[in-house]
Formats: sequence, C-alpha cells, structure tokens
Amino acid sequence: MTDFHGVFPYLVSPVNPDGQIRTEVLGRLCDDLIMSGVHGLTPLGSTGEFAYLNNVQRIAVVQVAIEAAGRRVPVVAGVVSTSTQDAVAQARAYQKMGADGILSILEAYFPLGDAQIESYFRAIADAVDIPVVIYTNPQFQRSDLTLDVIARLAAHPRIQYIKDASTNTGRLLSIMNRCGDNIRVFSASAHIPAAVMLIGGVGWMAGPACLIPRRSVELYNLCKAARWDEALALQRRLWRINEAFARYNLAACIKAGLAIQGYDVGDPVPPQAALTVDERKAVEAVLQEIG
Repeated sequence: MTDFHGVFPYLVSPVNPDGQIRTEVLGRLCDDLIMSGVHGLTPLGSTGEFAYLNNVQRIAVVQVAIEAAGRRVPVVAGVVSTSTQDAVAQARAYQKMGADGILSILEAYFPLGDAQIESYFRAIADAVDIPVVIYTNPQFQRSDLTLDVIARLAAHPRIQYIKDASTNTGRLLSIMNRCGDNIRVFSASAHIPAAVMLIGGVGWMAGPACLIPRRSVELYNLCKAARWDEALALQRRLWRINEAFARYNLAACIKAGLAIQGYDVGDPVPPQAALTVDERKAVEAVLQEIG
C-alpha cells in the first residue's frame, strides 16, 4: 500500500446542517469511486473543507473512508493545523485508525520562516511510520514551501511525495530536477494532469476526480502507456471540469456536481455558499458534455 500512484480523488465532506457527517453517502461515494478504478482516496484535502471542520468531524470523515476502502486502495488522510503539536496528534491518530499515508498541510495565521515551515512538516513525518505527502497551495496558504525547503524535506525517509498546487508546472519540473528520486510528484487540479505525467508525475490528487473517476483513470492509463495523442485528446475534453472547478468555490462545485449525479452530499459548510441556480446549471452542462 506504500506505492502511491494514479488517481486519488479529494473526497468531499458531506455535513448535515447540525454538523453531523453524512457517513452513509460518503461511504457509498468511496465505494463507487473504488469500483470506478481509482487508485486511492484522500479525505480532508482542500475539497474536503478541512478548514471548516472540527476534530470530531475530521475523524469521522477519515474513519468512513478507511472503512469503505477496506484495504482495497490506500487512504491518504489530510492533516492540517496552525499548531505543530495538534498536527502531530492528528497524524498519529489517523495512522492508528488505519490510514495508509498522511497528506500534510500547513495553515498559518502569523507569517512563518523557512525553518518553522520545515520543522512543521518534519515533525509530522517523524511522528508516523507511513508515507507522507507534503502539500503546498500558494493560492490559499500564507506560508509556501521554497525549493530549498522541499529539497531538504525530500531527504526524510517518510516524505516520499509532494502535491504542489501552484499553477506553475515549471516549478514541478524544478522539484523533480532538484530532488530526483527522493520525492514523487502528484498533479493538482490547477495543473494539466497529462502534462504532469509527461514530465514524470505519478498521478493526480484532485477534487474533479470525484465527478469523473472513470475518465480520470482512463487518462492515467493512456499516459502510462505513452499513448500521448489519445491522452491529450481526452485531456482536452476533461479540462472543462477543471475550468469549472477553478471558477467556483471548490467544495461547492464538486458537491453540486455530486448532487447532480445522485449523491446527497449537502451544501458547503457555512460561511461558504452553495452554487447559484445558474452556476449549478453550468456545472451540469459541463458534466453532460464530458459524458
């Protein structure tokens, strides 16, 4: 279970108005995604609204994903905090629950220097015995990881992967050139997955894969087979969902798409807003076009 590759959907977190996690619908979504051929599941990524959930809700989401996966595919659970001590506690708890890997995310209120950012991720990796994916998203995070920090973290035996959600695909190539075999790169929804695979990526972790799992797996398989003409033709079609994802609130877009597909995942956690009627129609049109 330690070789992570392929399509890892960033799961939504279905939450009732009273704050209870809709475990049944989340479990059904996880099972359907696995049956569609995805290679892993990632609860509590950006699409999972980690910033809006409390610890009890987060544990429930991870538990559902682990139970639904049933060891069929690896579960890489998101760990996020402004506090190193809290992040370490989350990582240890998720490993104990049966997570196969940790997606480590840094939230920051006050600015942090490189040394503090590095120490946060290193502490998480030191606390567990499972692979760690470091995640950076300069669009949303106050403190980013520099190439120097990434290179030093890549030398840690458990920090084996990175998902860099910058829109700069050249930065991904710089990471690969700088770190070599020490770290493997996952594409984000901000990147063109086929392009990331072409330069040496191992797959993608992203919310849109919840909506188009079979197509995403098909694209991955074409890339792995180096059937680039077919891969790029499919990629051009699928990019429409990435464009919609970038246009609207992340969770609202994926939750609306899943609702259209019959999953009663509810609205985004307030103060986020659900898509408007017109926005929802736009998402529905894209899904119909992709097929």
